[in-house]
Amino acid sequence: MQFKSHARTLAIALSLALIAGCSSTGGSRDGSMDGTTRADGGVGTGTAGSGQVSGTGVNGDRAGQQADGRIPEVRTIYFDYDRDSIRSEFESVLVAHARYLRSNGNARVVLQGHTDERGTREYNMALGERRANSVKRFLEVQGVSPSQLQVVSYGEERLAVRGNGEDAHAQNRRVVFAY
Repeated sequence: MQFKSHARTLAIALSLALIAGCSSTGGSRDGSMDGTTRADGGVGTGTAGSGQVSGTGVNGDRAGQQADGRIPEVRTIYFDYDRDSIRSEFESVLVAHARYLRSNGNARVVLQGHTDERGTREYNMALGERRANSVKRFLEVQGVSPSQLQVVSYGEERLAVRGNGEDAHAQNRRVVFAY
């Protein structure tokens, strides 16, 4: 009788973990970054900075994946406005980080959640944390040990790009992998 209760609880927990890890918005929203990259590795328009580039999709591209066991090059993923769900175009980037972390058990990463400056400070801190936790859940479902992952939210405090246009806002809605 007690075994049946534990089995049911385990099945529910695994189902929830699978759903959380597989959630995505399915596409980009109007005004968000489309995942195109420049020749220098930057994202669309703007200056996301060194090592902070977009994924190129899951259509066979190997965005940020390193064959020699190095930390993946792509260390930033972007989110839609007021959302914390992982966009499908960045799943290959997360899989590459999961592969690296699984094969390097001593490696640790801080998942830094960021937002644009719209909204209250408190709301943005919570949204940045939700975004970082979405990435953490995805990595854990991929087999990464929770002890390798730390979540930090900076909210609107550390903007990647200053400005009030949608291009600037889109580059500030992100999670950065800080190894």
